[in-house]
Amino acid sequence: MFSASAFSQFLPIILMFVVLYFLMIRPQMKRQKEQKAMMDALTKGDEVITAGGILGKITKAGDAYLTLEVAAGTEIVVQRAAVTLLLPKGTIKSL
Repeated sequence: MFSASAFSQFLPIILMFVVLYFLMIRPQMKRQKEQKAMMDALTKGDEVITAGGILGKITKAGDAYLTLEVAAGTEIVVQRAAVTLLLPKGTIKSL
C-alpha cells in the first residue's frame, strides 16, 4: 500500500492535473458546446462569418449545408461546420 511519503510525492502531480482540468479542458468543452448550439440554431436571415472569412446572409438552411448570399444576386453553398461566428442582425448592410 501507499505510505504517507509516497502520497506526498504524487500530490503535486495530482494537483497539476486538477489545475489543468479547470484552466484548459473545462473551458474548451464549454466553448465546443456553445459552438454546437450556435450551429444548430442557424436559420434563414442570420448573418454569419465562415472559417475562410466570408461574410454572408443565410438564404437557405439545410441539415449539412447553408446557402449564403455574399453579394446582391451572388450565393455560395458552404458546410454548416464552416460557420465560425454569428453576427448581430443588420451588421451586413451592403447585401
